[in-house]
Amino acid sequence: MANLLGSQGSDANAHSGWSSRHAHHIPPCGQIRWLPRALQRRKQTPAQFDFTEKRLLNFALAQLSASLLRQLTYSTTRFAVYEELKGTFTTTASSPSFPALIAIASASGFLGGVAGNPADVINVRMQHDAALPAQNRRNYKHAADGLIRMTRDEGWRTLFRGVLPNSMRALLVTASQLASYDGLKRLILTHTPLVDNLATHFSASFLAGFIATTMCSPVDVVKTRMMSAQGNEGLGTLLRRLYKVDGLRWMFRGWVPSFMRLGPHTVFTFLFLEQHKKIYRHLKGVNDDGRPV
Repeated sequence: MANLLGSQGSDANAHSGWSSRHAHHIPPCGQIRWLPRALQRRKQTPAQFDFTEKRLLNFALAQLSASLLRQLTYSTTRFAVYEELKGTFTTTASSPSFPALIAIASASGFLGGVAGNPADVINVRMQHDAALPAQNRRNYKHAADGLIRMTRDEGWRTLFRGVLPNSMRALLVTASQLASYDGLKRLILTHTPLVDNLATHFSASFLAGFIATTMCSPVDVVKTRMMSAQGNEGLGTLLRRLYKVDGLRWMFRGWVPSFMRLGPHTVFTFLFLEQHKKIYRHLKGVNDDGRPV
């Protein structure tokens, strides 16, 4: 028993000695690396919390200004040109054929892409800014501030960086959205018992969103890479680099999040557009074909 007690006492003394010798090597709890980061964070003071909330609010408002500017320039141009050209080629006896609708939508989309390119560059840069190191961030206050600083610091040509892939993307998305929507709507009304109502509009717009996402995915990847680049990488060099890294899979990188964004956007766009047309025709006192009631 004495031996046992003696051994326990020596173990306790040894442990106590080890603790006293190595205590200064044990980091405080907040510095232990294997702990979850949430446990390592210090509590924020009310002032720090208010500052964080203010920064998030400013970022959201700045991003909103860029998105609104893009829609005002890009979407307004392409929809206005498409409807005007479609009305020009529509007569009381016939409507434009599907190939004609594709040509009209392609021209409308290309013009919309050129008109909306400056706002698109600002939008992409502001989204990409959060992923950059603090010293490399541009910190645009809002869309107008971004346009002014880009023109002053980098020249007006920067406003049209990536205009070719952006306009091609706008061409594809407008052709696959507007032309496919009108073509699919015409097929649904001709070959199904559905009438011109919300169900028809929803079905045609959902399919149009699927087609638009698939057709625009490769151009979306190229456009985003070019607009967010720090240097001036050529289109051919970029395509070779993408193919070397991912093969042909690069063309559909990010397809799911793109559809989650473009699919509902297409559906709601055409649902609201159809209701707007209905209200406009009612106020003007004309039928669907433009003739007086």
